Amino acid sequence: MIGSGSAGATPDIMRVSISVETRADTVAIAYARAGERADAVIAALRGDGVQGRDISTSGLSVRAETVWTDGNREKLVGYTAGTSLTVTLRDVAGPDGEAKGGNDGGPAATIAHAVAAGGDDVRLGGLTLTVADEESLMIRARDAAWDHAVSKAEQYVSRAGRKLGPVLEITENISGPTPAPRIAFAADMKAAAPRAVPVELGESEMTASIRVTWQLG
Repeated sequence: MIGSGSAGATPDIMRVSISVETRADTVAIAYARAGERADAVIAALRGDGVQGRDISTSGLSVRAETVWTDGNREKLVGYTAGTSLTVTLRDVAGPDGEAKGGNDGGPAATIAHAVAAGGDDVRLGGLTLTVADEESLMIRARDAAWDHAVSKAEQYVSRAGRKLGPVLEITENISGPTPAPRIAFAADMKAAAPRAVPVELGESEMTASIRVTWQLG
Protein backbone atom coordinates (compact mmCIF):
# COMPACT_ATOMS: atom_id res chain seq x y z
CA MET A 1 0.00 0.00 0.00
CA ILE A 2 1.34 3.43 -0.94
CA GLY A 3 0.93 6.37 1.40
CA SER A 4 1.99 9.97 0.91
CA GLY A 5 2.31 12.93 3.23
CA SER A 6 3.82 16.37 3.43
CA ALA A 7 4.91 18.91 6.00
CA GLY A 8 5.58 22.61 5.55
CA ALA A 9 7.37 25.35 7.42
CA THR A 10 8.36 28.96 6.88
CA PRO A 11 11.93 29.17 5.52
CA ASP A 12 14.42 30.64 7.98
CA ILE A 13 17.58 30.58 5.84
CA MET A 14 18.12 32.64 2.69
CA ARG A 15 21.06 32.17 0.33
CA VAL A 16 21.74 35.07 -2.03
CA SER A 17 24.11 35.22 -4.99
CA ILE A 18 25.81 38.62 -5.26
CA SER A 19 28.38 39.28 -7.96
CA VAL A 20 30.58 42.19 -9.01
CA GLU A 21 31.64 42.89 -12.58
CA THR A 22 33.98 45.72 -13.62
CA ARG A 23 35.42 46.81 -16.97
CA ALA A 24 38.69 48.65 -17.70
CA ASP A 25 41.37 49.09 -20.34
CA THR A 26 43.81 46.76 -18.57
CA VAL A 27 43.54 43.52 -16.66
CA ALA A 28 45.21 45.00 -13.59
CA ILE A 29 42.79 47.93 -13.30
CA ALA A 30 39.70 45.78 -13.92
CA TYR A 31 40.85 43.21 -11.38
CA ALA A 32 41.68 45.85 -8.77
CA ARG A 33 38.30 47.55 -9.19
CA ALA A 34 36.50 44.24 -8.83
CA GLY A 35 38.39 43.63 -5.60
CA GLU A 36 37.50 47.08 -4.28
CA ARG A 37 33.81 46.64 -5.05
CA ALA A 38 33.77 43.17 -3.55
CA ASP A 39 35.44 44.50 -0.39
CA ALA A 40 32.77 47.19 -0.14
CA VAL A 41 29.97 44.64 -0.51
CA ILE A 42 31.52 42.35 2.11
CA ALA A 43 32.00 45.27 4.51
CA ALA A 44 28.32 46.18 4.14
CA LEU A 45 27.27 42.59 4.79
CA ARG A 46 29.42 42.33 7.90
CA GLY A 47 28.13 45.70 9.05
CA ASP A 48 24.66 44.17 9.00
CA GLY A 49 25.82 41.28 11.16
CA VAL A 50 26.51 38.62 8.51
CA GLN A 51 29.30 36.42 9.83
CA GLY A 52 32.40 35.51 7.87
CA ARG A 53 31.41 31.84 7.70
CA ASP A 54 28.27 32.87 5.83
CA ILE A 55 30.10 34.76 3.07
CA SER A 56 31.94 32.62 0.53
CA THR A 57 33.53 33.37 -2.82
CA SER A 58 31.87 31.17 -5.42
CA GLY A 59 33.44 32.57 -8.61
CA LEU A 60 36.35 34.60 -9.93
CA SER A 61 37.01 35.55 -13.56
CA VAL A 62 38.90 37.84 -15.91
CA ARG A 63 38.17 37.94 -19.61
CA ALA A 64 39.00 40.02 -22.65
CA GLU A 65 36.26 42.12 -24.28
CA THR A 66 36.37 42.19 -28.08
CA VAL A 67 34.25 43.56 -30.92
CA TRP A 68 34.17 42.73 -34.62
CA THR A 69 35.39 45.46 -36.95
CA ASP A 70 34.18 46.22 -40.45
CA GLY A 71 37.10 44.17 -41.75
CA ASN A 72 35.70 41.12 -39.99
CA ARG A 73 38.47 41.13 -37.43
CA GLU A 74 38.33 41.02 -33.67
CA LYS A 75 39.43 44.15 -31.85
CA LEU A 76 40.34 44.21 -28.18
CA VAL A 77 38.40 46.94 -26.38
CA GLY A 78 39.13 46.15 -22.74
CA TYR A 79 38.91 43.61 -19.96
CA THR A 80 36.17 42.49 -17.58
CA ALA A 81 36.89 41.14 -14.11
CA GLY A 82 34.29 39.62 -11.87
CA THR A 83 33.77 37.81 -8.61
CA SER A 84 30.73 36.12 -7.10
CA LEU A 85 29.70 35.72 -3.48
CA THR A 86 27.25 33.27 -1.96
CA VAL A 87 25.76 34.86 1.14
CA THR A 88 23.78 32.96 3.77
CA LEU A 89 21.31 35.01 5.81
CA ARG A 90 20.02 33.23 8.90
CA ASP A 91 16.92 33.63 11.08
CA VAL A 92 15.22 35.63 8.35
CA ALA A 93 11.67 34.88 9.54
CA GLY A 94 9.95 36.89 12.26
CA PRO A 95 7.52 35.45 14.84
CA ASP A 96 4.62 36.09 12.47
CA GLY A 97 6.20 33.96 9.73
CA GLU A 98 6.96 36.97 7.56
CA ALA A 99 10.43 38.11 6.52
CA LYS A 100 12.01 40.33 9.14
CA GLY A 101 12.24 44.06 8.73
CA GLY A 102 12.27 46.28 5.69
CA ASN A 103 14.48 49.27 5.11
CA ASP A 104 15.38 49.28 8.81
CA GLY A 105 16.45 45.66 9.13
CA GLY A 106 16.08 42.08 8.00
CA PRO A 107 17.21 40.31 4.83
CA ALA A 108 15.73 42.86 2.42
CA ALA A 109 17.68 45.68 4.04
CA THR A 110 20.89 43.62 4.12
CA ILE A 111 20.63 42.99 0.37
CA ALA A 112 19.87 46.65 -0.32
CA HIS A 113 22.89 47.79 1.70
CA ALA A 114 25.16 45.41 -0.22
CA VAL A 115 23.81 46.69 -3.53
CA ALA A 116 24.36 50.29 -2.47
CA ALA A 117 27.94 49.51 -1.39
CA GLY A 118 28.81 47.89 -4.71
CA GLY A 119 27.09 50.48 -6.88
CA ASP A 120 26.49 49.91 -10.58
CA ASP A 121 28.98 47.04 -10.67
CA VAL A 122 26.77 44.79 -8.52
CA ARG A 123 24.65 42.00 -9.99
CA LEU A 124 22.09 39.91 -8.10
CA GLY A 125 21.94 36.31 -9.27
CA GLY A 126 18.84 35.25 -7.35
CA LEU A 127 18.21 33.49 -4.05
CA THR A 128 17.08 30.23 -2.51
CA LEU A 129 15.07 29.68 0.66
CA THR A 130 15.52 26.70 2.96
CA VAL A 131 14.63 25.46 6.43
CA ALA A 132 17.39 24.92 8.99
CA ASP A 133 15.63 22.08 10.82
CA GLU A 134 14.96 19.78 7.87
CA GLU A 135 14.90 16.73 10.15
CA SER A 136 11.72 17.89 11.89
CA LEU A 137 10.04 18.42 8.53
CA MET A 138 11.10 14.93 7.44
CA ILE A 139 9.68 13.33 10.59
CA ARG A 140 6.34 15.08 10.14
CA ALA A 141 6.16 14.12 6.46
CA ARG A 142 6.94 10.47 7.29
CA ASP A 143 4.25 10.40 9.99
CA ALA A 144 1.71 11.82 7.57
CA ALA A 145 2.69 9.27 4.89
CA TRP A 146 2.42 6.40 7.37
CA ASP A 147 -1.00 7.50 8.59
CA HIS A 148 -2.15 7.74 4.99
CA ALA A 149 -0.91 4.25 4.13
CA VAL A 150 -2.49 2.70 7.25
CA SER A 151 -5.82 4.44 6.59
CA LYS A 152 -5.95 3.12 3.03
CA ALA A 153 -4.91 -0.39 4.05
CA GLU A 154 -7.50 -0.59 6.84
CA GLN A 155 -10.21 0.54 4.46
CA TYR A 156 -9.39 -2.19 1.96
CA VAL A 157 -8.99 -5.05 4.46
CA SER A 158 -12.23 -4.04 6.16
CA ARG A 159 -14.09 -4.33 2.85
CA ALA A 160 -12.41 -7.69 2.29
CA GLY A 161 -13.37 -8.96 5.74
CA ARG A 162 -9.75 -9.39 6.79
CA LYS A 163 -7.36 -7.82 9.30
CA LEU A 164 -3.93 -6.31 9.00
CA GLY A 165 -1.15 -8.60 10.18
CA PRO A 166 2.56 -7.88 10.69
CA VAL A 167 4.37 -5.43 8.45
CA LEU A 168 6.57 -7.30 5.97
CA GLU A 169 8.31 -4.44 4.17
CA ILE A 170 8.57 -0.65 4.16
CA THR A 171 10.23 1.45 1.46
CA GLU A 172 10.21 5.22 1.24
CA ASN A 173 10.91 8.12 -1.09
CA ILE A 174 11.66 11.55 0.37
CA SER A 175 11.39 14.73 -1.67
CA GLY A 176 12.33 18.24 -0.69
CA PRO A 177 12.34 20.55 0.95
CA THR A 178 10.97 22.48 -1.98
CA PRO A 179 10.58 26.20 -1.38
CA ALA A 180 7.45 27.84 -2.69
CA PRO A 181 8.43 31.48 -2.20
CA ARG A 182 6.29 34.39 -3.15
CA ILE A 183 9.17 36.58 -4.13
CA ALA A 184 10.41 39.13 -6.57
CA PHE A 185 13.32 41.43 -6.01
CA ALA A 186 15.33 43.84 -8.08
CA ALA A 187 17.40 46.82 -7.11
CA ASP A 188 17.10 50.32 -8.44
CA MET A 189 20.74 50.68 -9.48
CA LYS A 190 20.28 54.37 -10.35
CA ALA A 191 19.58 55.35 -6.77
CA ALA A 192 22.43 56.11 -4.38
CA ALA A 193 20.81 53.96 -1.70
CA PRO A 194 18.39 51.42 -3.22
CA ARG A 195 15.17 50.93 -1.36
CA ALA A 196 14.85 47.51 0.25
CA VAL A 197 12.60 45.44 -2.00
CA PRO A 198 10.13 43.32 0.00
CA VAL A 199 10.92 39.61 0.29
CA GLU A 200 8.10 37.19 1.10
CA LEU A 201 9.21 33.82 2.39
CA GLY A 202 6.26 31.64 1.42
CA GLU A 203 6.60 28.05 2.64
CA SER A 204 9.07 25.20 2.21
CA GLU A 205 7.49 21.79 1.90
CA MET A 206 8.90 18.30 2.25
CA THR A 207 6.97 15.29 0.94
CA ALA A 208 7.34 11.61 1.74
CA SER A 209 5.96 8.59 -0.06
CA ILE A 210 6.11 5.09 1.43
CA ARG A 211 5.16 1.64 0.24
CA VAL A 212 4.09 -0.69 3.05
CA THR A 213 3.44 -4.42 2.66
CA TRP A 214 1.38 -6.16 5.33
CA GLN A 215 0.61 -9.77 5.91
CA LEU A 216 -3.14 -10.28 6.07
CA GLY A 217 -4.63 -11.74 9.20
